[in-house]
Amino acid sequence: MDIIEPIAAFADNYIWCLRHGDGQAVVVDPGDARPVLEYLRAQGLSLAAILATHHHPDHVGGIPELLEHYQVPVYGPAHEDIPGRTLALEDGQSYQIPGLAEPLWVLEVPGHTAGHVALYQPGEPGVLFSGDTLFSVGCGRLFEGTAAQMQHSLSRLRTLPDNTLLYCGHEYTMANCRFALHVEPANRALHAWMAEVERRRAAGLPSLPAILGTEKQVNPFLRWDEPQLMEQLRFRTGQDLSDPVAVFAAVRSWKDQS
Repeated sequence: MDIIEPIAAFADNYIWCLRHGDGQAVVVDPGDARPVLEYLRAQGLSLAAILATHHHPDHVGGIPELLEHYQVPVYGPAHEDIPGRTLALEDGQSYQIPGLAEPLWVLEVPGHTAGHVALYQPGEPGVLFSGDTLFSVGCGRLFEGTAAQMQHSLSRLRTLPDNTLLYCGHEYTMANCRFALHVEPANRALHAWMAEVERRRAAGLPSLPAILGTEKQVNPFLRWDEPQLMEQLRFRTGQDLSDPVAVFAAVRSWKDQS
């Protein structure tokens, strides 16, 4: 299994670095080149490839500078404009990335952006790089897609095995937990995860990776078929919401207004 470590960037971004002991590294969503270059130098690593989940500058802005130092392939979503892209990632396809032990599978997950992809590496446990589609206890804003697209995208991710480790693009977990407690104040699993996040952050550690099985218990954006959540929305909206897209849209609207 590849070793996965975070490289902090900007106020709350994570650039994920994967390596498996041969001195080569792969980075996911390098919005800023400087912390990547510093990390590689400090660890004595050479860059083997760059992966991008979507086109937002805080995820791809560092690619041109990295390519000035390393002539490596750039893998990015087929339906977005990714700087320096050499190979377009297509939905449902697997790719053997230089520097990685196991191939990555591509899942097209539009909603946050029109061509956003998630990258999944099966295993025990599996690994999911979700970019800004799925956060721990949250999901991305709908900048280019619809609620129906995002709910469908999240439903694809929700079918992955419970032991999948979730690596997303931002350290938003504590704020997301606070919002989720308004949606499901009696959710015991959510209270337990929030306490664990508080412990990690107080120790100076990332809240990530999260475990997908836990997310299915605590993330309101994955719980569109949970009766207690739907009841809470009924009190808030005065409507009986049962359609998964309508439930998801109501939670997303609530979060946008909070």
